[in-house]
Amino acid sequence: MSPKPIYHYLAIGRLGRGEVLNLFLKDAGIAVDDIRYPWDESWPATSEKLKEQGITRTGLLPALEYHGSILTQHIPTLRYLARELGAYDGETSYEKYLVDAVADIYNDWRANWVSNLKSASAEYKDEYAPKYYKLLAQYYSDRQGPYLLGEKITYVDFAVYQSLDNERRTGSLPATIPEPLVKLQKAVEARPNIAEYLKEGKEE
Repeated sequence: MSPKPIYHYLAIGRLGRGEVLNLFLKDAGIAVDDIRYPWDESWPATSEKLKEQGITRTGLLPALEYHGSILTQHIPTLRYLARELGAYDGETSYEKYLVDAVADIYNDWRANWVSNLKSASAEYKDEYAPKYYKLLAQYYSDRQGPYLLGEKITYVDFAVYQSLDNERRTGSLPATIPEPLVKLQKAVEARPNIAEYLKEGKEE
């Protein structure tokens, strides 16, 4: 394996769970070799090849080759990196619980968003999505913000940011977003490494 981390993901711009990991890597200043795979009729064969190579056991991406290990499943990968870096997580057991709890809420959202990706149902847009953001806002309102734990960003903040961004790109974002989440979005986009990344024109 290369000593430099290798990030494997689909060539789908800023959509999807892989972008959560990508934003985290950018923010943390972790340079990677970025390998993207076409999301077209060639993907099933590519997926099988990646399984044969041991890059992914499930056939899904993202995958990160990192210091001799291959990491898959984006939320567990974020937790792993947070532990390795000694940052991007709660400090107390309760703070860690909060971060994990919101990560679970995000995972539930993502399953619903994916099932509505091609054509979001009225039920999803009018009921599920607004309830999701209202629930998140309750957690983000507990502290001054802009992040879940206040001034300290954690791995789950990237996931929540990505849900907002992806909903906007797919046209399923509610017309009104709770103010705590608006603050989160602005804060993430203002972080130096993220701002530079967005400026590079990779926000398509």
